[in-house]
Amino acid sequence: MTLFYSPTSPYARKVRLLALEKGLDARITTVTVDVSKPTVELLASNPLGKVPALLLENGEALFDSPVICRYLDRLDDVPLIPASGWQQWEVLRWEALADGLTDAAYNLVMEQRSRPEQERSPPTMQRWSAEIIRTLQYIETRLETLGDALTLAHIALGAAVGYLEFRLPQLLQEARCPHIIAWYAVFRQRPAMLATQPG
Repeated sequence: MTLFYSPTSPYARKVRLLALEKGLDARITTVTVDVSKPTVELLASNPLGKVPALLLENGEALFDSPVICRYLDRLDDVPLIPASGWQQWEVLRWEALADGLTDAAYNLVMEQRSRPEQERSPPTMQRWSAEIIRTLQYIETRLETLGDALTLAHIALGAAVGYLEFRLPQLLQEARCPHIIAWYAVFRQRPAMLATQPG
């Protein structure tokens, strides 16, 4: 399999984290791409020109991190997404929450980096900042429901908080979320996290 990714993409990092944690990295060739200048190969795998995109051995391609994570999770007998019951929905809800946090952070970063200051929308930037802080504070009160056994929930949250640490560290401080900070201080030391640090 071939994974097209950007080293700074939190969505691609989530996929890479899952692959590393499951020991699937030996089966995946990673190809770094610049999404501002998508290659023919990337566009053939995902016409949207976005990462991550996973080209399978049969020539088919999957894109969007939730879809790729579900596919990879089924390649062995040690699932990081519970197969059924409430636990499955809880893990998927955590993933959706972490991905939404990432979406707001990514949008805010792109607004700040891609537009001249005079063309930026302060109300929109404030809304995204508020979304991020509100979501972090929500997670802060529910962090214990993650549990100790590694799941996709942990991976998605680790990728989201890692992106905030990388691009918007001031919002982590403004949110006043000591439990998240303490959890992340431990989680970020996992070999998979260290191997996928953005930059």
